[in-house]
This record gives sequence, structure tokens and C-alpha cells, in this order.
Amino acid sequence: MNGLLERLEKELKIRNYSKKTIKAYLNSVNNFLGYSKEKGLNDKIFQQYLLEKLKVQNPSSVARASFAIKFFFENVLHQALILKPIKKNKTLPDILTIVKHKLIIKLLYGTGLRVSEVVNLRKEDVNFEELLIHIRLAKGKKDRFVKVPESIFSELENFSELENGKYLFESNRGGKLTISTIQAILKKAAKKSGIKKRVYPHLLRHSFATHLLEQGTDLRVIQKLLGHSSIKTTQIYTQISQASIKNVKSPLDNL
Repeated sequence: MNGLLERLEKELKIRNYSKKTIKAYLNSVNNFLGYSKEKGLNDKIFQQYLLEKLKVQNPSSVARASFAIKFFFENVLHQALILKPIKKNKTLPDILTIVKHKLIIKLLYGTGLRVSEVVNLRKEDVNFEELLIHIRLAKGKKDRFVKVPESIFSELENFSELENGKYLFESNRGGKLTISTIQAILKKAAKKSGIKKRVYPHLLRHSFATHLLEQGTDLRVIQKLLGHSSIKTTQIYTQISQASIKNVKSPLDNL
């Protein structure tokens, strides 16, 4: 067992995974190996393990464990993990749906993408090695790049590998999601969080730009990230917030 974990750690380091991710993957796989001892390492045992974990852990935690185990099967054992749900049970698809919804919300706020750009993202548009997302023929018929937030890098990469289909976020029926579906996801998430204000995709894009401005990011950089052809659009779109005003130092204070 120790030999398998050492090989797993080596594979993770080769791919430049963070120390935190490596530790989490080793822990998840170690737990799975303990469960599967004398039962075998196969698809059925994997699914049974997820079902057992769901009894005591939330779906997001179980999904993260599944990412680690899939990596272990494919890169250490060199076995394809066929993720078919157990008969009359949709556990894994349900888990992935929850993770998908959270990643969509994080991506909208973390990159400032338009909702139309998110639904059209293909897996090939995301370069995980360079942490860049290629937005093809965006508004104004111009391509651009945005950075993948480092906080969701591992989860997004693993989700991309685990899901089938050509789009980064596929609908349950196959093909890309609709804009109305993402609007509904945000509405439901806001209600669940107790937020009374109307929450919609463009609000997260607006928040992304405003918060970058508050952090001191140059307006021209924000313009590039948002894909605006004119700086005037960016000036209107981003507002000088109260936080920005508080950070201004008067020339008098420098005397």
C-alpha cells in the first residue's frame, strides 16, 4: 500500500500539484485503499465507497475524493475508471451536478466572464498548464484570454477530466448549458444563502470588475479582461466604490 501511495505522490509532483492538493489526494486514496482492502480495486468498489462516504460527508467532499481516486486509477494503476452509476442510483451524477454548479458560480465571479461565454466554453479552451482560458470570438468578434483562478484550479481540472462531452459544463441531457439554466442556478444559490438581493450572472461580472478596481488593478487591464473594445465602457461599468475612496491618501498627508 505504501508503495502505491509513493507512486501517487510522485505522479502528483511531476504534474506540479500544490502541497495542499497532494496531501488531500494522498489522504483520500489512503482511505479508499483501506476500504477496498481484500475487496479489489475496480469500478464497483469505487461506487460503493462513494455511497458509504455520502452517509457521513457532504457531496462536495465526496466529489473531491472521487477526483483523487480517479487520478490514482488512471495514473498509478493505469486502469480506466468507468463511472457508471449503480443500478437505480444516480449518486455520482448528483455529486457532479452540485460541484458543477459551484464551479460555474466561482468562475463567473473569479474571471468576469459573460454568461454566454461560460456556456460556450469547451474543454480545449482551458489551458491548465498555463492557467489560461481562451475566450473565442467573444462580443465584438475578438478572442481574448483570462486567468483561471488558482483557488479552483485543481477542482476545475479534475471536474473537466471526470465529465464526458466537449463542453466544460455540459447539461444533464448532453450539449452545452443554457443561459437560463445558469440564471436559475444563481437564483437558487442566492436564496439558499439567504441573500435577498437579486443575484444574476452579470452582477458577478460587475462585482469582479469593481473588486479588481478596489485592489488597484489598472483600468486598462480590467478592460482587457472584460473584453471591452472601448475604455469608456469599462469606466461606466466599473464604479468608484466607497472602499476605493477610503484608500486614497491626501497629498497633505505626505507633507
